[in-house]
Amino acid sequence: MDIDSDFQKMNIASHQQQVGGASSVPMEAEEDDPSVVKGKEAEDLHGSMEKLNIEESSTSFKKKPVIIIVVGMAGSGKTTFLHRLVAHTHQSGIRGYVMNLDPAVLTLPFGANIDIRDTVKYKEVMKQFNLGPNGGILTSLNLFATKFDEVINVIEKRADQLDYVLVDTPGQIEIFTWSASGAIITEAFASTFPTVVTYVVDTPRSASPVTFMSNMLYACSILYKTRLPLVLAFNKIDVAQHEFALEWMQDFEAFQAAVSEDHSYTSTLTESLSLVLDEFYKNLRSVGVSAISGAGMDAFFKAIEASAEEYMATYKADLDKRRAEKERLEEEHRRENMEKLRKDMEQSRGENVVLSTGLKDNGERSKAMMDEDEDEELDEDEEIITEDEDVIDEDEDDEDSKFPF
Repeated sequence: MDIDSDFQKMNIASHQQQVGGASSVPMEAEEDDPSVVKGKEAEDLHGSMEKLNIEESSTSFKKKPVIIIVVGMAGSGKTTFLHRLVAHTHQSGIRGYVMNLDPAVLTLPFGANIDIRDTVKYKEVMKQFNLGPNGGILTSLNLFATKFDEVINVIEKRADQLDYVLVDTPGQIEIFTWSASGAIITEAFASTFPTVVTYVVDTPRSASPVTFMSNMLYACSILYKTRLPLVLAFNKIDVAQHEFALEWMQDFEAFQAAVSEDHSYTSTLTESLSLVLDEFYKNLRSVGVSAISGAGMDAFFKAIEASAEEYMATYKADLDKRRAEKERLEEEHRRENMEKLRKDMEQSRGENVVLSTGLKDNGERSKAMMDEDEDEELDEDEEIITEDEDVIDEDEDDEDSKFPF
């Protein structure tokens, strides 16, 4: 409440200063023409409001904390990896904030500051809307996204006391990455704080070139879907080292040699896709981590810091450009509606106008269609009657032919 009141006082003070400084001009011309005075006052007020909006949009963005959204395939170790991140922040004295967005998880190995299970009851959603497991998770996330502005406000109030916000996502990756609620949550974070997406890869399962290519394709789709910096975290390096993956990403011929050993029908497609993703690998940060032993945590946070700097240099400008384009389109649409309203008012000349909702036209159209159907039915009945009369006449002629006259 104190923070909100401070922002209101700052906005009111700046508004009074700007309006007060601009009001000296119309006061001098007040004796000349009242209409000119009102027009200048309106222009000054409009200009001051635009300045206020620009100042608010520029100061609302905060460089800290950095949002880390952890996504990955089911079984890749996202929750365990996030547990290791939480433990590392406590040991290193890093100020972290934890958020859980998985409504179906029974127990968490870490304490969450914001938990979706406290707001939405997953089983009640399934029972009330008659949904399955995936539908229940998606609906729960949709319900939580409707109040996500309150989550942003909570984090903004603690922004000066935090370094990172760790976000755990549902186990079904497509529910978050390809849903409307996932896009809303990601854009809400990205418009307020530096945001980085971490894609967790199951290293032992990616030893096959085909499985490795599937993971890289999904990582590429997430990068272009979210338009945010992406960090690849090769998990479970305590079971299998990730050097082979780094070699495949850096050396095209090494990956081609590994694919040639696979004689399945997908090997040709994998070779073609490796040529396409060669440019994608060059601008991608990847580290090897272990959620069990804690190896690679320092390298992971260095990659996060580099991605946050890249966000401020590249992605923030693109985000502001897209937001300005959206605001421009909304402003044009509003002006078109106002112009249309002005023309309608000029044509009506202040008289009462009956708005046409289309119901009357639809009613007349349906009535005409019913009349046409009735006419067609009458025509068919007349044809049937005439056919019956012809049959009766023929029968009478046959009967008359039997009796000689």
